[in-house]
Amino acid sequence: MSQIAINTSQNVNINFNIASVGERMIAFFIDLFIKIAYGIAVLYIFFTVLDLGYLLQGMDYWSIGAVYIMLLFPTVVYPVVLESLMEGQTPGKKVMKIRVVKIDGYQAGFGDYLIRWVFRIIDTSFAGVVGLVSMIVSKNNQRLGDIASGTAVISLKNKITISHTILENIREDYVPTFPQVIALSDNDMRIIKDNYLKALRIDDRQVIRKLSDKIKSILKLEVDPTKMTERQFIGVIIKDYNYYTGKDS
Repeated sequence: MSQIAINTSQNVNINFNIASVGERMIAFFIDLFIKIAYGIAVLYIFFTVLDLGYLLQGMDYWSIGAVYIMLLFPTVVYPVVLESLMEGQTPGKKVMKIRVVKIDGYQAGFGDYLIRWVFRIIDTSFAGVVGLVSMIVSKNNQRLGDIASGTAVISLKNKITISHTILENIREDYVPTFPQVIALSDNDMRIIKDNYLKALRIDDRQVIRKLSDKIKSILKLEVDPTKMTERQFIGVIIKDYNYYTGKDS
């Protein structure tokens, strides 16, 4: 499996496995199935459950087309919306454990996902041959949208054991949550871990809260407190850092 070296803000190169063409195609078809299922469900509700087909009677082709576009619009913006909300993933990518990342080491943003989405028109032309050929011939399996946005799709299936980490044991099937941790240095992470463990030993909730807030501030993260406690958040950050760096102690 080919790899890509991403340079972090601390000028540290981290190697990631590039998602294979096969993985990306399977993810694409999973997402396509979801979109088709959505389309069938919406049209069934519109025409059968709500029996609103009569509204189209007497309309010209343009008006009818506009109605269909409104009903099926979520399938059109599906990739850019979900990649923005799921930090570079769609349900298909999540199932295949692959993610969109910026090659320059920064977290991909809405603008990057939007560029990928716009170029999807070209990539999917000729039954997707253009995008497929681009992924095959490009160095990092990039389609035109990836090249234009400076992104690549990486695999999250790295096999990592305790011998490869500096902080904590990680399961082989571990899937990271915050790719932004690559912006931290080894020294940053050692400080985080040391302070976190000390605070845990004496149950210093104030230190844990301040540490959590500091990490979120540095990495520009927003975490829903109802879904992840401060202690869980710091624990995930430590594991994610080990996953991405694979440093030896």
